[in-house]
Amino acid sequence: MLKKFLPNEHVKSVFEISPSKLKELGIKGVITDLDNTLVEWDRPSATPELVEWFADIKKNGITVTIVSNNQEPRVKEFADPLGIPFIYEARKPLIRAFNRAIREMNLQKDEVVVIGDQLLTDVLGGNRCGLHTILVVPVAQTDGFFTKFNRFVERRILTWMKRRGMLYWED
Repeated sequence: MLKKFLPNEHVKSVFEISPSKLKELGIKGVITDLDNTLVEWDRPSATPELVEWFADIKKNGITVTIVSNNQEPRVKEFADPLGIPFIYEARKPLIRAFNRAIREMNLQKDEVVVIGDQLLTDVLGGNRCGLHTILVVPVAQTDGFFTKFNRFVERRILTWMKRRGMLYWED
């Protein structure tokens, strides 16, 4: 059961995810979380570096959909200026929003990766849906109330996995 929390990859930030490498692997779509994955949870818009990363993703023929548990105004304010489709109030780790994103991108599951900063929402949901998951280090060290609880549980799970030799990265 706890293996469902194990991501396929772990990187420090989305900027370590190479669009050209994704393309080589046959990836045509990215489902990404928003808050603390792409930008700090309280930053309303993309940084110039992130805008450039999205442009590189698009240049490589890869479609992006933001799937967030946050409310519509927050996600819309971020996604609309970038022209990126989004799903809000996704209720991750439930798989309905992941499946909807895959369907709307008109792709197959083996052509899509999930990028997120939380084991209990992004990784668990992506794994439950049968997708390749990439865990990123949170952009900010501060979180909302529910995310703080999730981080506490995540630390327990990561400690358990580390003791069993399931992790290959350092915290």
